[in-house]
Amino acid sequence: MEYFAKRIIPCLDVNDGRVVKGVNFVNLRDAGDPVEVARRYNEEGADEITFLDIGASHEGRDTIVDVVKKVAKEVFIPLTVGGGIRKLDDIYNLLNVGCDKVSINSAAIKSPDFINQASKRFGSQCIVVAIDAKKVGKSWNIFLNGGRIDTKIDAIEWAKEVEDRGCGEILLTSMDADGTKAGFDNQLNYKISSQLGIPVIASGGAGTMEHMRDAFRVGGADAALAASIFHFREIDIMDLKRYLRDQNIPVRIDG
Repeated sequence: MEYFAKRIIPCLDVNDGRVVKGVNFVNLRDAGDPVEVARRYNEEGADEITFLDIGASHEGRDTIVDVVKKVAKEVFIPLTVGGGIRKLDDIYNLLNVGCDKVSINSAAIKSPDFINQASKRFGSQCIVVAIDAKKVGKSWNIFLNGGRIDTKIDAIEWAKEVEDRGCGEILLTSMDADGTKAGFDNQLNYKISSQLGIPVIASGGAGTMEHMRDAFRVGGADAALAASIFHFREIDIMDLKRYLRDQNIPVRIDG
């Protein structure tokens, strides 16, 4: 629905308490302290912030609630947190320290009914399902544990299922494009966004303002998420929003 403002979302991938960024989910480099980075994005005009504890599911531990609490105190825009969420109490603990939405991935695949339970208890608007998809042959499969395990599940069919189960939004990452700065996989984005009634956040591959524009115009996304172009100040968020506005893409610009 075109009249809704499109959202720009910086993503903080956090590992061992630091913001990191990799290419195709590997070769991580340090991008700073999560509290400082989040504060900067709040000031620079981001619409939301997504905070992903990228080692949590792989290492089988809980999300770092104490860091989330510190970040939530510094930001006044919606904060989504993911990584290591396996039970309803995990969601409660995160919402309780100030995050607005939670992103679930591995737990949803391993126990799809978890989506139903979570959306029923906390409301669909709180529940984001993250899908890490990679092209396999002519289709896209979803992967688990930071891209380490191919589930053999079709990404498009899974996206439809999670919507049916009550998820309020999908965070769709193309693993092929992730960190490459070569552009989003808008074929994948459109295949999913065009078949769903819930918002889709495009993730993986942002390198230029044109890529962000195309995520909306070609991929049909409702929000575009990026990490390194913002972390390393290659693109300023307000400059990006002005560019998108000039391209007739509706965005929120205060002032």
